[in-house]
Amino acid sequence: MKNIEEINRDSVKKILTKKKIPDFFAGDTIKVGVRIAEGKRERIQYFEGVCIARKNRSINSSFTVRKVSFGEGVERTFALYSSIINSIKVIRSGQVKRAKLYYLRERKGKSARISEKIKKKIGVDISEKDIENEASPMETQKVVEVSKTESQKKEDNLNKDKGVSKEEHQKKLKTKKK
Repeated sequence: MKNIEEINRDSVKKILTKKKIPDFFAGDTIKVGVRIAEGKRERIQYFEGVCIARKNRSINSSFTVRKVSFGEGVERTFALYSSIINSIKVIRSGQVKRAKLYYLRERKGKSARISEKIKKKIGVDISEKDIENEASPMETQKVVEVSKTESQKKEDNLNKDKGVSKEEHQKKLKTKKK
């Protein structure tokens, strides 16, 4: 005999086969497409705001979205696996240190802003021999430029503006140190 937890897990799997729910957390700006029935017609209305809370309780999971509309704060709590939710789209990922952002209720303007999370892209390390065999010289030059650090890029740009090659610039630096 199945217990309640197993039944809930099965129903969550069944729902996830039909629709895709992205990974989002508190602090993310999300756009929720909500189905609204008006008489016989049905339409989708979007509710865009900051996710201030998320509860993970299998089939009973929910999340709260807060937005400011005409100077008034509006919060709406949605059941994650509800049939009224048509779509969820993550607009922006926020960098926060808490799971619940209820403190945003008292804040307005700049103090209510959330900084954006910078996602690191992990590159694949490719040797130069492989690149030369597969790509044209212009493409290899682009790949090599990508591997430079930000400080090297700034230095190269300064040297280009002055019309000085990198070697000449390094020689001048060495003579100044002596």
